[in-house]
Amino acid sequence: MTPLLRIDEPLRPAPRGFALFALGFRPFYLLASVFAALSVPLWTLQYAGLLGVPYLAGPIWHAHEMLFGFTLAVIVGFLFTAGRNWTNLPTPTGGKLAALAALWLAARVLVLTPYALAAAVANVAFPLAAAVALGVPFVKAGNRRNYFFVGLLALLSLAAGCVHLAQFGVVAVPGWLGIQVGLDVVLFILVVMGGRVIPMFTNNGVPGAGAARSAWVEQVALGSVVVLLAADAFELQGLPLAAIALAACAAHAWRWALWRPWRTLRVPIVWVLHLAYLWIPVYLLLRGLAELGWLMPSLATHALTVGAVGGLVIGMMTRTARGHTGRPLKADRYEVACYLLVASAAAVRVVLPLVAPAQLIHAALASALLWSAGFGLYAVRYWPVLSRPRLDGRPG
Repeated sequence: MTPLLRIDEPLRPAPRGFALFALGFRPFYLLASVFAALSVPLWTLQYAGLLGVPYLAGPIWHAHEMLFGFTLAVIVGFLFTAGRNWTNLPTPTGGKLAALAALWLAARVLVLTPYALAAAVANVAFPLAAAVALGVPFVKAGNRRNYFFVGLLALLSLAAGCVHLAQFGVVAVPGWLGIQVGLDVVLFILVVMGGRVIPMFTNNGVPGAGAARSAWVEQVALGSVVVLLAADAFELQGLPLAAIALAACAAHAWRWALWRPWRTLRVPIVWVLHLAYLWIPVYLLLRGLAELGWLMPSLATHALTVGAVGGLVIGMMTRTARGHTGRPLKADRYEVACYLLVASAAAVRVVLPLVAPAQLIHAALASALLWSAGFGLYAVRYWPVLSRPRLDGRPG
């Protein structure tokens, strides 16, 4: 009988052994996908009062965990994996990688307990430890082009610290400031990596696609996100912030169009990235309109987090996991199902409340189910892939 969950691959002996800590993407992709599938139901239980009295509660927990839990885990797994390729030097593996994964897991558990100080320390320490672990091979290799990733991880540690210090009443700023700055840092990481890989993957995977880049469009697109980050850090609001967001929207829409996304429709492992990136100009448009008071800010936030982050994460987690385990770079029906479930979660969460505001609660519930199903399917499907050695016998 053919197994229900089987990745299309050449016939060869099944790899033996346990390789979950052989390279950064393995434990963090698995942990992130499981957490993505469970975190929304956990938030629902917390909201219903069934989890006692945790340190972080309600919407701030949900925002904190989707940012500093789910998203940060994927970023760290990706950077550890890419960092080895960029430097030809090892990034954390084995016991060191397991310790970092354990620190991430401890942070996820501690925010559900009354142990506030321990939760804060773990959440601030994880991105800082990841920054150090990534910085060591970068410095040894003199890989200055990517030093800024170390700084961005350190900035995420600072943003997490801002959330916790606000919870303690130590700083006179709202905890949501740390969330917003963290989201801006993640947005910058997405636009940098998207610009590096999406045109390349498009031209490699779709012959004749003609995905192009313009130097000045790149500069404006990336610069606009830096300006937005600075504006949020200084708590700029109203018309000035709306103008920044709308200008950034135009730049990123132009950038996306240069990649010829309409030529990728027959290649799911490529179109999923284009569809996800489209949510970035949508987010910036909605952010600008929200600042003008025309719609709810939460719609913009979910366009970024569910649409752009969720879509790019599920697309890159399938592609990089396949590539780094010696499998063909081709999505099968299960992976396409993951793409469609996450994309549907974004559309339902953002579009339905826009056209029918009274359906907000139903939209949120339906989106949560679709999101959990998409990442739950990835976790079940990729557990054997991520925990076993590469098919070709190479390290990693």
